[in-house]
Amino acid sequence: MIIVPEWHGQRLARDLDARAEEAKGLALAIGLDVVAIHRLRLRQTRAATLLGVGQIEAIVPDIAARGVQLVVVDASLTAIQQRNLETAFGTKVIDRTGLILEIFGERAATAEGRLQVELAHLDYQAGRLVRSWTHLERQRGGFGFLGGPGETQIEADRRMIRNRMARIRRSLEDARRTRQLQRTKRQRAPWPVIALVGYTNAGKSTFFNRLTGSDVMAEDMLFATLDPTMREIRLPGIDKAILSDTVGFVSDLPTELVAAFRATLEEVTTADLIVHVRDIVHPDTDAQYEDVRAILDSLGVNGPQDGEGADTASAIPQIEIWNKVDTANVDRRAAIEDMAARRSDVAIISAATGEGVEAARTLMASQLTARHQVQRIYLGYEQGDAAAWLHARGEVLADEAEGEGHVLTVRLDPADRARFERLWPANGPPSP
Repeated sequence: MIIVPEWHGQRLARDLDARAEEAKGLALAIGLDVVAIHRLRLRQTRAATLLGVGQIEAIVPDIAARGVQLVVVDASLTAIQQRNLETAFGTKVIDRTGLILEIFGERAATAEGRLQVELAHLDYQAGRLVRSWTHLERQRGGFGFLGGPGETQIEADRRMIRNRMARIRRSLEDARRTRQLQRTKRQRAPWPVIALVGYTNAGKSTFFNRLTGSDVMAEDMLFATLDPTMREIRLPGIDKAILSDTVGFVSDLPTELVAAFRATLEEVTTADLIVHVRDIVHPDTDAQYEDVRAILDSLGVNGPQDGEGADTASAIPQIEIWNKVDTANVDRRAAIEDMAARRSDVAIISAATGEGVEAARTLMASQLTARHQVQRIYLGYEQGDAAAWLHARGEVLADEAEGEGHVLTVRLDPADRARFERLWPANGPPSP
């Protein structure tokens, strides 16, 4: 059974039916059989149970009649609220955060992903240790007859959790350093990196498979992708680029998960282009857009937001891919096409059918080269690796001999020029 609380008098950005459907999708993602959904209006939040007494009394018979074994509350519950609801319902109760953590725990495939999920689980559980060890009471400490009281079992559990979390953080830090070394190697390589981001189930993996010819898991299911995947692709005018498929975002994403997966999401912060894939026909598409933007902002990725109010000088370029247009009716599709026609950073596609994918590829290529400027760079003849890097990363317009070396006239992105200066800081005297 799923309970979706509605707060009386509160204007919500999200459609309530869509909220209930998303909660159902989360439950189905780990194989739960949803037999009932209750939308309950709350006049106020009760510290003990969240729900009102009358609401609880009305739900209890339905739980018994349907044989419900698990109740999911689509909200954040405190440890006390969760325990009191379990007592009242006579069944297991989890909240939205717990449900998402269960999904991540079941889906994580790599060693790093499993560590990240375990860290998030421990962080979540650390604040929810309730006194269920009263039969043990306090362990006796010291020696003789006057030993100290020792520590309670709950204190021992907390200590074990803290120690385990510390070990996991050290392991994840090692993984982060390894990932940083891999990113440094990719920066030496002359290939732009494109990161796919978006709300969960927006169609990122289907789009990824269309572009790369891969068979990454792509299903009509929330959080089908957890572990990042990278593949090589070709774009118009760009011989090689690296495309990264990332974990989908979701509203009210647990802070424990954002912190645990930060090392993985760092791939987004170092990309040359961020492609935001949206389910444009979803009733909550605008709210989903804001949820994704909020998480990108928390990662320090501040791309242009409809062309205003953003730090565009230091931002990673971003474009939007409006997906699932094949599922829109005639009127809705006309409205979507009209909105897209007024913007230069949007492509309309159906990743399922392939419609519009070539236009999306062209848009991605144009965005990667949009900020390119003509540069004159002097290189010694012995710097063949630097010359090869410039040929692959930019467009070499001219190559003229000069002194003990040669001058390359290259159309290059300013970020690539800065990256080139870091990789080859002593690249000879500047050309006049």
